[in-house]
This record gives sequence, C-alpha cells and structure tokens, in this order.
Amino acid sequence: MIQITLPDNSVREYEGEVSGYEIAKSISNSLAKEVLSISVNGEVWDLSRKINTDASVKLHTWESKEGKGTFWHSSAHLMAEAIEFYYPGTKFGIGPTVDTGFYYDIDLAGENTLSEKDLQKIEQKMLELARQKNDIVRSEISKADALKMFTVKNDELKLELISELEDGTITLYNQGNFTDLCRGPHLPNTEYIKAIKLTSIAGAYWRGNEKNKMLTRIYGVTFPKQKMLDEYLVMLEEAKKRDHRKIGKEMDLFAFSEAVGQGLPLWLPKGTQLRMQLEDFLKKSSEKIWLRTGDDTSYWRCETL
Repeated sequence: MIQITLPDNSVREYEGEVSGYEIAKSISNSLAKEVLSISVNGEVWDLSRKINTDASVKLHTWESKEGKGTFWHSSAHLMAEAIEFYYPGTKFGIGPTVDTGFYYDIDLAGENTLSEKDLQKIEQKMLELARQKNDIVRSEISKADALKMFTVKNDELKLELISELEDGTITLYNQGNFTDLCRGPHLPNTEYIKAIKLTSIAGAYWRGNEKNKMLTRIYGVTFPKQKMLDEYLVMLEEAKKRDHRKIGKEMDLFAFSEAVGQGLPLWLPKGTQLRMQLEDFLKKSSEKIWLRTGDDTSYWRCETL
C-alpha cells in the first residue's frame, strides 16, 4: 500500500503505484477535469507520472502558479512543434514560462526568417495540433544517447545544454512528431490547450550572452478556455490606452529621439513643470523628524516638518 498525504494532512491509501490524475479522480471527477499537475514532496510532476512510494502531494489547477506554469510550458512545446512543421531544421534553445505566458528561443535554418505576420499561421497550426489530443510522454535517456540524438539533428544549442547535465538526470518529452529535451512537467496531452495567442517576436542572445549568437524569441500565451483569451486581449487593449508613452506624447509631456536613445525621455515644457511639482511634493513628504515621546526612549513618533 502507498500512503498519500494531502495538504489538509488527510491520508489516502492506494494499492501499488498511483498517478496524480488517479489521485485527483479518487477525490472527485470534477477535480480530475481541472487539475493540471501535481507536487510530489515539493517537486512538480506530470499528472501521468507514477508515484511508487509514500509521499506528500498537492494538486495544481489553473488558479495556481504551478498549474499555469505546467500549462504554458506545454504550450511552448506545442509552438515548437508548429514551428518545426513550417520551418524544418529549426534549432530550439530554451522555452521557459514567464509571468504572462511563455517564449521559445529558436535558430531558424538557412535563409528562413520570421515576422509578426507569420504568427497567425503558427497559431492556427498549434490549434490544429492541440485538437489531435496527442499524449505528452516523458522518457528518461542516458547522456550518451541524448548527445547522439541531438548530434544527428545537428542542434548545437541542445548539445551545449546536454553537456552540462549529469548522466541519469536527462529526460525527453514527445508529442506527435515533436521530441524535445526537457525536465518538465507537462500536461497529459495537447487537448487541454484551447485558446492561443502569439504576442510578439524579439531578438535574444543565446543564454543572454551578447558574445553568443542572436536567436529569434517568440512570445505567446494560451488558455484552457477561449473566453479567458478574449478577456485577456481586452485587458491588453485597455493597458495600451494607459501606456505612459502614449499618454505622455498626447499630453506633450515628453518626447523621444533616436539621436539620444529611445530609452531616454526628453522633457517638454509641460512635462518639466509636472516633474518639478512632483519632485517638490516628494521633497516635502520626506522632510520628517523623529521625536521622543515621554521619558521612555523606546517610544518615538514621526512628524513632518
């Protein structure tokens, strides 16, 4: 028997090994439909990965950071699969999650290029692949086999990452026709991903080192429901309306010039006046004095001069 301790310290017993999905289903069918990943003794795992010893667990849904992280990490792999379909020979660097979704750094083969107009076709391919309901399967691999595999693919980015790993700690994830080096965790299958928006393209040096090759970084965000994406896009549009760069320009507060650098605002007369008023307010607010209260030196109060 395996004893599984839940966050409320209740204990459930299972005969033989058990997966996170099976634990969720044993609690309730509705939870099994919502759960995305599971923490096992503090480490986030795939729902399909089997637990074969006593453990403390926590189930993660979309409402948790871990749940979103699992969802978006799987989405990065789905995007990579779609990119590889349109651009065979692409080399894939890293594809982590961020607070607002995910990105993947890629090195396009040959003379291939990507622009904003190409994002929509990649989105559509991602949705097509997601609807295939392909299982996302984890497998362990030796370092020697991993090096051999990515040598055949001529992917020096993955070979560099593998060279820094210890043997016995390397895992691959496969879905459909795409296999990637990854520690996980991932969703059970691609069907979970219902709504997709690739948001932007940028340049990024490999591993953040300006001495390395410049790669193409593609940002995206996905959701388990189309309604969530629609609400997110509305929020982005509202945020654009409140962008300080847009408002500052409309109110003649400041301007930017390529001659001095796009990151340096040039204050216009109205902006200078507003800035001086704010600075004066901050100076007055910070002019404070600490006064002793009574005979007890442990009691002090702060007053503005």
